[in-house]
Amino acid sequence: MFKNKHLIIALLIAPILSLIAYFGTDMALSEKPHAAKEGESYKLAAKSNCRYTSGLCDFENGDFKMKFRSEKLTADSVELSLKSVYPLEGIKVSLVENQEQNAQPIDMIRADQAGENWYITLPKPTSEEGWLRVAAQSDGTLYYGETQAVFVKYETLFTEEESN
Repeated sequence: MFKNKHLIIALLIAPILSLIAYFGTDMALSEKPHAAKEGESYKLAAKSNCRYTSGLCDFENGDFKMKFRSEKLTADSVELSLKSVYPLEGIKVSLVENQEQNAQPIDMIRADQAGENWYITLPKPTSEEGWLRVAAQSDGTLYYGETQAVFVKYETLFTEEESN
């Protein structure tokens, strides 16, 4: 089988050609990163920690990042804080019980002069199907996103008895 020189050359060249095709296709078809333009709107991607009872939820689009933290969860309300990498001009959030439902967005309250820290108290989600919707404005650009509100409940696998 390995006595045929054409087969040996083909076995050596095929992997090289496949790598060239892979990277060439990526360069030709991938979206080129670009800076956010004033007046445009961009969707925020919810990170994986939003799907778990972690108490944290990160949203990002490129280098624009926001981190929600569940500060306090009571029987009827949840207090959320937000830390943004960039200063925000304003941010609105709404909590709905299912994805198809609409709710009036509520303004978050600025916690510092720079506009990077915000907080709000919302009604506690009544089911596992609750969704948090976010719309933030920074430098005239609108960023929006949504995620399940599972993260507002902070739970760990460890109990106090195990940590002693």
